[in-house]
Amino acid sequence: MSWLHRSRLLIKSLSRLSSTLSSAATNGLETHSTKLCIVGSGPAAHTAAIYASRAELKPLLFEGWMANDIAPGGQLTTTTDVENFPGFPDGILGSDLTDNFRRQSERFGAKIFTETVTKVDFSSKPFKLFTDSRAVIADAVILATGAVARRLAFPGSGDGSGGFWNRGISACAVCDGAAPIFRGKPLAVIGGGDSAMEEAIFLTKYGSSVSIIHRRDAFRASKIMQQRALANPKIDVVWNSTVVEAYGDGVLGGLKVKNVVTGEVKDLKVNGLFFAIGHEPATRFLDGAVELDSGGYVVTKPGTTETSVAGVFAAGDVQDNKYRQAVTAAGTGCMAALDAEHYLQEIGSQQGKSD
Repeated sequence: MSWLHRSRLLIKSLSRLSSTLSSAATNGLETHSTKLCIVGSGPAAHTAAIYASRAELKPLLFEGWMANDIAPGGQLTTTTDVENFPGFPDGILGSDLTDNFRRQSERFGAKIFTETVTKVDFSSKPFKLFTDSRAVIADAVILATGAVARRLAFPGSGDGSGGFWNRGISACAVCDGAAPIFRGKPLAVIGGGDSAMEEAIFLTKYGSSVSIIHRRDAFRASKIMQQRALANPKIDVVWNSTVVEAYGDGVLGGLKVKNVVTGEVKDLKVNGLFFAIGHEPATRFLDGAVELDSGGYVVTKPGTTETSVAGVFAAGDVQDNKYRQAVTAAGTGCMAALDAEHYLQEIGSQQGKSD
Protein backbone atom coordinates (compact mmCIF):
# COMPACT_ATOMS: atom_id res chain seq x y z
CA MET A 1 0.00 0.00 0.00
CA SER A 2 1.51 3.33 -1.07
CA TRP A 3 2.05 6.25 1.31
CA LEU A 4 -0.43 8.34 -0.73
CA HIS A 5 -3.11 5.64 -0.49
CA ARG A 6 -2.59 5.27 3.27
CA SER A 7 -2.89 9.07 3.66
CA ARG A 8 -6.16 9.11 1.77
CA LEU A 9 -7.55 6.30 3.93
CA LEU A 10 -6.52 8.20 7.06
CA ILE A 11 -8.25 11.36 5.82
CA LYS A 12 -11.44 9.41 5.10
CA SER A 13 -11.30 7.77 8.56
CA LEU A 14 -10.90 11.15 10.24
CA SER A 15 -13.77 12.53 8.19
CA ARG A 16 -16.03 9.65 9.28
CA LEU A 17 -14.96 10.17 12.90
CA SER A 18 -15.77 13.89 12.64
CA SER A 19 -19.20 13.07 11.25
CA THR A 20 -19.83 10.63 14.08
CA LEU A 21 -18.84 13.18 16.70
CA SER A 22 -20.95 15.84 15.01
CA SER A 23 -23.97 13.55 15.07
CA ALA A 24 -23.43 12.82 18.75
CA ALA A 25 -22.98 16.52 19.56
CA THR A 26 -26.14 17.55 17.70
CA ASN A 27 -28.31 14.69 18.94
CA GLY A 28 -31.87 15.85 19.59
CA LEU A 29 -31.41 19.19 17.78
CA GLU A 30 -32.56 20.17 14.32
CA THR A 31 -29.34 20.20 12.31
CA HIS A 32 -28.36 22.44 9.40
CA SER A 33 -25.28 22.32 7.21
CA THR A 34 -24.02 25.46 5.48
CA LYS A 35 -20.98 26.96 3.85
CA LEU A 36 -21.30 30.08 5.97
CA CYS A 37 -23.00 30.88 9.27
CA ILE A 38 -23.32 34.51 10.39
CA VAL A 39 -24.03 35.37 14.03
CA GLY A 40 -25.46 38.84 14.62
CA SER A 41 -28.20 41.19 13.52
CA GLY A 42 -26.77 44.67 13.00
CA PRO A 43 -25.17 46.44 10.03
CA ALA A 44 -22.09 44.19 10.11
CA ALA A 45 -24.09 40.95 10.09
CA HIS A 46 -26.51 42.03 7.39
CA THR A 47 -23.86 43.56 5.14
CA ALA A 48 -21.99 40.25 5.39
CA ALA A 49 -25.23 38.38 4.61
CA ILE A 50 -25.96 40.55 1.56
CA TYR A 51 -22.47 40.11 0.10
CA ALA A 52 -22.35 36.40 0.91
CA SER A 53 -25.80 35.79 -0.56
CA ARG A 54 -24.90 37.60 -3.76
CA ALA A 55 -21.82 35.35 -3.94
CA GLU A 56 -24.22 32.37 -3.75
CA LEU A 57 -22.85 31.14 -0.42
CA LYS A 58 -26.43 30.73 0.90
CA PRO A 59 -25.59 31.90 4.43
CA LEU A 60 -27.57 31.13 7.55
CA LEU A 61 -27.90 34.13 9.86
CA PHE A 62 -28.79 33.88 13.54
CA GLU A 63 -30.06 37.26 14.67
CA GLY A 64 -30.72 36.28 18.28
CA TRP A 65 -33.75 36.76 20.45
CA MET A 66 -33.23 39.59 22.97
CA ALA A 67 -29.55 38.67 23.05
CA ASN A 68 -27.82 40.96 25.56
CA ASP A 69 -31.31 42.36 26.32
CA ILE A 70 -31.46 44.04 22.89
CA ALA A 71 -33.93 43.24 20.12
CA PRO A 72 -32.73 41.83 16.79
CA GLY A 73 -31.08 44.69 14.95
CA GLY A 74 -28.65 45.54 17.72
CA GLN A 75 -27.94 48.93 19.22
CA LEU A 76 -29.57 50.77 16.33
CA THR A 77 -32.93 49.55 17.62
CA THR A 78 -32.33 51.53 20.83
CA THR A 79 -31.90 54.84 18.98
CA THR A 80 -34.45 57.15 17.38
CA ASP A 81 -33.26 59.24 14.43
CA VAL A 82 -30.11 58.05 12.66
CA GLU A 83 -28.71 61.00 10.71
CA ASN A 84 -25.17 59.88 9.91
CA PHE A 85 -25.80 56.75 7.83
CA PRO A 86 -25.31 57.51 4.11
CA GLY A 87 -28.32 57.43 1.83
CA PHE A 88 -30.86 58.98 4.18
CA PRO A 89 -30.56 62.77 3.89
CA ASP A 90 -33.60 63.30 6.11
CA GLY A 91 -32.51 60.71 8.65
CA ILE A 92 -34.19 57.40 9.44
CA LEU A 93 -35.42 55.72 12.59
CA GLY A 94 -32.95 53.16 13.91
CA SER A 95 -35.58 50.42 13.90
CA ASP A 96 -36.59 51.25 10.31
CA LEU A 97 -32.95 51.09 9.21
CA THR A 98 -32.48 47.65 10.76
CA ASP A 99 -35.73 46.46 9.16
CA ASN A 100 -34.30 47.56 5.80
CA PHE A 101 -31.10 45.62 6.50
CA ARG A 102 -33.11 42.49 7.22
CA ARG A 103 -35.33 42.76 4.13
CA GLN A 104 -32.30 43.25 1.89
CA SER A 105 -30.57 40.19 3.34
CA GLU A 106 -33.68 38.09 2.77
CA ARG A 107 -34.13 39.48 -0.74
CA PHE A 108 -30.82 37.96 -1.80
CA GLY A 109 -31.50 34.61 -0.13
CA ALA A 110 -30.06 34.71 3.39
CA LYS A 111 -31.98 32.41 5.72
CA ILE A 112 -32.58 34.15 9.04
CA PHE A 113 -33.33 32.49 12.38
CA THR A 114 -34.56 34.55 15.34
CA GLU A 115 -32.61 32.43 17.81
CA THR A 116 -29.58 33.09 19.99
CA VAL A 117 -26.37 31.14 19.49
CA THR A 118 -25.41 29.98 22.97
CA LYS A 119 -22.42 27.74 22.28
CA VAL A 120 -19.79 27.14 19.61
CA ASP A 121 -17.16 24.53 18.89
CA PHE A 122 -14.33 25.77 16.69
CA SER A 123 -11.85 23.12 17.83
CA SER A 124 -12.27 21.10 14.62
CA LYS A 125 -13.67 21.52 11.14
CA PRO A 126 -16.39 21.83 10.10
CA PHE A 127 -17.35 24.27 12.84
CA LYS A 128 -20.35 23.68 15.09
CA LEU A 129 -22.74 26.28 16.52
CA PHE A 130 -25.71 25.69 18.80
CA THR A 131 -28.93 27.41 19.82
CA ASP A 132 -31.43 25.90 22.23
CA SER A 133 -33.17 24.08 19.38
CA ARG A 134 -30.72 23.89 16.47
CA ALA A 135 -27.21 22.82 15.60
CA VAL A 136 -25.30 24.20 12.63
CA ILE A 137 -22.40 22.59 10.85
CA ALA A 138 -20.53 25.34 8.98
CA ASP A 139 -17.42 25.55 6.83
CA ALA A 140 -16.91 29.21 7.79
CA VAL A 141 -18.31 31.55 10.44
CA ILE A 142 -18.68 35.33 10.73
CA LEU A 143 -19.05 36.71 14.25
CA ALA A 144 -20.92 40.03 14.26
CA THR A 145 -22.57 40.07 17.67
CA GLY A 146 -21.67 43.66 18.50
CA ALA A 147 -21.00 45.38 21.80
CA VAL A 148 -23.43 46.91 24.25
CA ALA A 149 -22.86 50.35 25.75
CA ARG A 150 -22.78 50.17 29.53
CA ARG A 151 -25.57 52.14 31.16
CA LEU A 152 -26.19 53.17 34.75
CA ALA A 153 -29.49 52.42 36.46
CA PHE A 154 -31.14 55.15 38.52
CA PRO A 155 -34.63 56.65 38.58
CA GLY A 156 -35.30 58.28 35.21
CA SER A 157 -32.47 56.56 33.33
CA GLY A 158 -34.56 53.90 31.61
CA ASP A 159 -36.67 53.85 28.47
CA GLY A 160 -39.95 52.98 30.14
CA SER A 161 -42.52 55.22 31.79
CA GLY A 162 -40.80 58.11 33.55
CA GLY A 163 -37.47 57.37 31.87
CA PHE A 164 -35.48 59.69 29.61
CA TRP A 165 -33.52 57.20 27.51
CA ASN A 166 -33.60 58.62 23.96
CA ARG A 167 -35.35 61.68 25.39
CA GLY A 168 -32.20 63.36 26.60
CA ILE A 169 -30.12 60.39 27.75
CA SER A 170 -27.80 58.59 25.34
CA ALA A 171 -24.67 56.46 25.29
CA CYS A 172 -23.17 57.82 22.07
CA ALA A 173 -22.23 61.49 21.72
CA VAL A 174 -20.95 61.01 18.15
CA CYS A 175 -24.25 59.39 17.15
CA ASP A 176 -26.64 61.75 18.92
CA GLY A 177 -24.79 64.88 20.02
CA ALA A 178 -25.68 66.95 16.96
CA ALA A 179 -29.43 66.35 17.39
CA PRO A 180 -31.56 69.49 17.76
CA ILE A 181 -32.59 68.47 21.28
CA PHE A 182 -29.00 69.07 22.46
CA ARG A 183 -27.97 72.13 20.46
CA GLY A 184 -27.26 75.19 22.57
CA LYS A 185 -28.23 73.34 25.77
CA PRO A 186 -26.28 72.42 28.92
CA LEU A 187 -25.08 68.83 28.70
CA ALA A 188 -23.38 66.29 30.95
CA VAL A 189 -21.14 63.26 30.52
CA ILE A 190 -20.65 60.48 33.06
CA GLY A 191 -17.20 58.87 33.07
CA GLY A 192 -13.54 59.40 33.77
CA GLY A 193 -11.65 57.67 30.97
CA ASP A 194 -10.48 58.72 27.53
CA SER A 195 -13.93 58.06 26.05
CA ALA A 196 -15.52 60.48 28.52
CA MET A 197 -12.94 63.17 27.67
CA GLU A 198 -13.43 62.65 23.93
CA GLU A 199 -17.21 62.78 24.20
CA ALA A 200 -17.16 65.89 26.39
CA ILE A 201 -14.86 67.70 23.96
CA PHE A 202 -17.02 66.61 21.02
CA LEU A 203 -20.19 67.84 22.71
CA THR A 204 -18.76 71.36 23.18
CA LYS A 205 -19.39 71.84 19.45
CA TYR A 206 -23.13 71.69 20.10
CA GLY A 207 -23.91 72.29 23.78
CA SER A 208 -23.72 75.58 25.64
CA SER A 209 -21.70 73.83 28.36
CA VAL A 210 -20.61 70.30 29.29
CA SER A 211 -20.28 68.95 32.83
CA ILE A 212 -18.20 65.82 33.35
CA ILE A 213 -19.57 63.90 36.34
CA HIS A 214 -17.01 61.58 37.92
CA ARG A 215 -17.33 59.50 41.05
CA ARG A 216 -13.69 59.99 42.09
CA ASP A 217 -11.38 62.96 42.64
CA ALA A 218 -9.13 62.11 39.69
CA PHE A 219 -9.62 60.92 36.12
CA ARG A 220 -8.20 57.66 34.84
CA ALA A 221 -7.94 59.12 31.32
CA SER A 222 -4.55 59.70 29.72
CA LYS A 223 -2.83 62.93 30.73
CA ILE A 224 -3.11 64.44 27.28
CA MET A 225 -6.87 63.83 27.11
CA GLN A 226 -7.33 65.24 30.61
CA GLN A 227 -5.42 68.37 29.64
CA ARG A 228 -7.50 68.89 26.51
CA ALA A 229 -10.77 68.51 28.39
CA LEU A 230 -9.81 70.65 31.39
CA ALA A 231 -8.44 73.40 29.14
CA ASN A 232 -11.73 73.72 27.28
CA PRO A 233 -13.65 76.74 28.63
CA LYS A 234 -16.98 75.03 28.00
CA ILE A 235 -16.16 72.05 30.23
CA ASP A 236 -16.44 71.86 34.01
CA VAL A 237 -16.05 68.84 36.30
CA VAL A 238 -18.32 67.62 39.07
CA TRP A 239 -15.89 65.58 41.18
CA ASN A 240 -16.66 62.78 43.66
CA SER A 241 -20.24 62.58 42.46
CA THR A 242 -22.82 60.17 41.09
CA VAL A 243 -26.21 60.73 39.46
CA VAL A 244 -29.05 59.48 41.64
CA GLU A 245 -32.02 60.70 39.59
CA ALA A 246 -32.98 62.19 36.23
CA TYR A 247 -36.07 64.36 35.92
CA GLY A 248 -37.93 66.48 33.41
CA ASP A 249 -41.20 67.11 31.63
CA GLY A 250 -41.28 64.74 28.66
CA VAL A 251 -37.60 65.34 27.97
CA LEU A 252 -34.63 65.52 30.30
CA GLY A 253 -34.58 68.72 32.36
CA GLY A 254 -32.00 68.02 35.04
CA LEU A 255 -30.18 65.61 37.34
CA LYS A 256 -29.94 64.99 41.05
CA VAL A 257 -26.23 64.61 41.74
CA LYS A 258 -24.90 63.22 45.01
CA ASN A 259 -21.47 63.99 46.41
CA VAL A 260 -20.13 60.61 47.58
CA VAL A 261 -17.88 62.25 50.20
CA THR A 262 -20.32 64.64 51.88
CA GLY A 263 -23.60 62.99 50.93
CA GLU A 264 -24.98 66.31 49.71
CA VAL A 265 -27.43 66.14 46.79
CA LYS A 266 -27.58 69.03 44.32
CA ASP A 267 -29.56 69.90 41.21
CA LEU A 268 -27.71 70.01 37.90
CA LYS A 269 -29.80 71.60 35.16
CA VAL A 270 -28.96 69.81 31.92
CA ASN A 271 -30.91 68.80 28.83
CA GLY A 272 -28.60 65.99 27.78
CA LEU A 273 -26.76 63.20 29.59
CA PHE A 274 -24.28 60.87 27.91
CA PHE A 275 -22.96 57.66 29.46
CA ALA A 276 -19.26 57.20 28.62
CA ILE A 277 -18.41 54.26 30.85
CA GLY A 278 -17.39 51.74 28.24
CA HIS A 279 -18.89 48.93 26.20
CA GLU A 280 -19.22 45.20 26.73
CA PRO A 281 -18.62 43.09 23.61
CA ALA A 282 -21.01 40.16 23.16
CA THR A 283 -18.40 37.42 23.31
CA ARG A 284 -19.22 35.42 26.44
CA PHE A 285 -20.88 32.65 24.43
CA LEU A 286 -17.57 32.03 22.63
CA ASP A 287 -16.04 30.66 25.85
CA GLY A 288 -12.44 30.93 24.64
CA ALA A 289 -13.09 29.58 21.14
CA VAL A 290 -11.18 32.50 19.59
CA GLU A 291 -8.60 34.93 20.96
CA LEU A 292 -10.01 37.95 22.80
CA ASP A 293 -8.20 41.05 24.01
CA SER A 294 -8.20 42.28 27.61
CA GLY A 295 -11.53 44.05 27.05
CA GLY A 296 -13.23 40.96 25.68
CA TYR A 297 -13.17 42.06 22.03
CA VAL A 298 -12.35 39.53 19.30
CA VAL A 299 -8.78 39.96 18.09
CA THR A 300 -8.48 40.22 14.31
CA LYS A 301 -5.41 40.27 12.10
CA PRO A 302 -4.68 43.91 11.14
CA GLY A 303 -6.20 44.84 7.81
CA THR A 304 -8.47 41.77 7.75
CA THR A 305 -11.37 40.23 9.63
CA GLU A 306 -9.46 37.00 10.30
CA THR A 307 -9.51 35.74 13.90
CA SER A 308 -7.13 33.35 15.64
CA VAL A 309 -9.05 30.43 14.08
CA ALA A 310 -8.74 30.00 10.30
CA GLY A 311 -12.21 30.12 8.80
CA VAL A 312 -13.72 32.20 11.60
CA PHE A 313 -14.06 35.92 10.92
CA ALA A 314 -15.25 38.87 13.01
CA ALA A 315 -16.92 42.12 11.95
CA GLY A 316 -18.50 45.16 13.54
CA ASP A 317 -18.31 46.32 17.13
CA VAL A 318 -17.46 42.86 18.47
CA GLN A 319 -13.92 43.49 17.16
CA ASP A 320 -13.89 47.32 17.17
CA ASN A 321 -13.31 49.11 20.47
CA LYS A 322 -12.50 52.44 18.82
CA TYR A 323 -14.97 53.64 16.17
CA ARG A 324 -18.18 51.75 17.03
CA GLN A 325 -20.27 53.31 14.26
CA ALA A 326 -22.97 51.71 12.11
CA VAL A 327 -21.18 52.65 8.89
CA THR A 328 -17.81 51.23 10.03
CA ALA A 329 -19.58 48.06 11.15
CA ALA A 330 -21.14 47.72 7.71
CA GLY A 331 -17.71 48.16 6.12
CA THR A 332 -16.16 45.36 8.14
CA GLY A 333 -19.21 43.20 7.40
CA CYS A 334 -18.36 43.54 3.71
CA MET A 335 -14.73 42.68 4.46
CA ALA A 336 -15.73 39.59 6.44
CA ALA A 337 -17.95 38.29 3.63
CA LEU A 338 -15.16 38.75 1.09
CA ASP A 339 -12.60 37.15 3.43
CA ALA A 340 -14.95 34.22 4.04
CA GLU A 341 -15.60 33.78 0.31
CA HIS A 342 -11.86 33.69 -0.42
CA TYR A 343 -11.31 31.22 2.43
CA LEU A 344 -14.04 28.90 1.12
CA GLN A 345 -12.56 29.07 -2.36
CA GLU A 346 -9.15 28.13 -0.97
CA ILE A 347 -10.34 25.13 1.03
CA GLY A 348 -12.45 24.03 -1.93
CA SER A 349 -9.38 24.15 -4.15
CA GLN A 350 -7.33 22.23 -1.58
CA GLN A 351 -10.02 19.56 -1.24
CA GLY A 352 -10.16 19.25 -5.03
CA LYS A 353 -6.41 18.63 -5.17
CA SER A 354 -6.62 15.88 -2.51
CA ASP A 355 -9.51 14.00 -4.14
